[in-house]
Amino acid sequence: MTTEPPRRRAALGFILATVFLDAVSFGMVFPILPRLVLELSGGDTADAARAVGLIGAVWALTNFVGAPVLGALSDRFGRRPVILVSTFGFALDMLFMGFAPTLAWLFIGRALSGLTAASYAAASAYIADVTPPDQRAQRFGLVFAVSSAGMILGPAMGGLLGEISPRAPFFAGAGLAAVAWLYGLLILPESLAPDLRTKGPMRPTNPLRAFGILTRDKSLLGLASVGMLIQLGGHSINTLFVLYMAFRYQWGPGQVGVLLMVFSAGNIVVMGFLGPRLVRWLGERTTLIAGLALSAGGFAVMGLSQTSTQFCLACVLTCVGNICSPPLQALQTRRVGPSEQGRLQGALGGLGGLTGFVAPIFFTQVFAWSIASAFAPGGPGLAMLIGASLLVAATTLAVAVTRPVRATSQA
Repeated sequence: MTTEPPRRRAALGFILATVFLDAVSFGMVFPILPRLVLELSGGDTADAARAVGLIGAVWALTNFVGAPVLGALSDRFGRRPVILVSTFGFALDMLFMGFAPTLAWLFIGRALSGLTAASYAAASAYIADVTPPDQRAQRFGLVFAVSSAGMILGPAMGGLLGEISPRAPFFAGAGLAAVAWLYGLLILPESLAPDLRTKGPMRPTNPLRAFGILTRDKSLLGLASVGMLIQLGGHSINTLFVLYMAFRYQWGPGQVGVLLMVFSAGNIVVMGFLGPRLVRWLGERTTLIAGLALSAGGFAVMGLSQTSTQFCLACVLTCVGNICSPPLQALQTRRVGPSEQGRLQGALGGLGGLTGFVAPIFFTQVFAWSIASAFAPGGPGLAMLIGASLLVAATTLAVAVTRPVRATSQA
């Protein structure tokens, strides 16, 4: 076995470090953003609640537009400049929000944050560039594990810093992003050779046109649809978690926080250790399908659980089910060549932004109806049962689009 070149190891380390720092920064802001919104709303809780929802929608929409654009630009100009500019922009944006004197400024800041978060497309393309196809599931698993670690540390840091000021987490996040940018400026090599970049005259980058890459190959379109169904189903609990646990089991913030930390820690084990080994033993297709089936079962049990103990046991199933994500991403990267990895990841990121806009609106309405109506099937857990059905659909589609297993000559 050949030894991986030091520059490639350094490049992978930078991507992992950047993902970690971004997750920490995002996690620090997550618990404190509503407090800052409330402060800028003059203490009106109803106005603050509406503003938080709109801010989330703005972030998702700008991510939907930005991810395909940045992915395409990384195919044209290389991954390094896109990643560095986005990381630097994220640091400035965190400062912008930290100093925001009005809600309008905060809206602008979150819109810019959605654009800079779209750099994940270029980072994912970078990993595909520097990783052989048969090792991509393992590398993407590391990315998910590192992100989970950041989401454990971030909220805890945000809570502590928030005791000083609701603006302090933004300033700390800006500092972490600045460190990541400086590290990348000094360490990060370019991963996409000039002869592999897209050529021809530059045309205005249309984010909707960027999704065309998904329609050229039926298998790729099917895999992207699987990913979209996974994200839609996941929002059924991600959007409602705090409200649902408080309503059904009378859990407080402390209990919710502990469960989220345990779940994130489980994700580290699943993504970083269990998933890669299952891919080696079972292959990408079988690991993908098994993970989807476990997730569907976990969501169904969560929706039907009568006690918090049953709900927590169902969380174990869904956590293990997350083994589906790295092989799915690895299979998708096999369907395009090196010069199109950025467009692929950008299109996938755009789909994530779209689901992040649509799903929270849908599932909050479903939850509101299910707790107000005596005729709602499944009662308060209806949203999660719908999520389970979406994951069943994803499992069925994954079985179809990955049969027969085909090796792609392009890497």
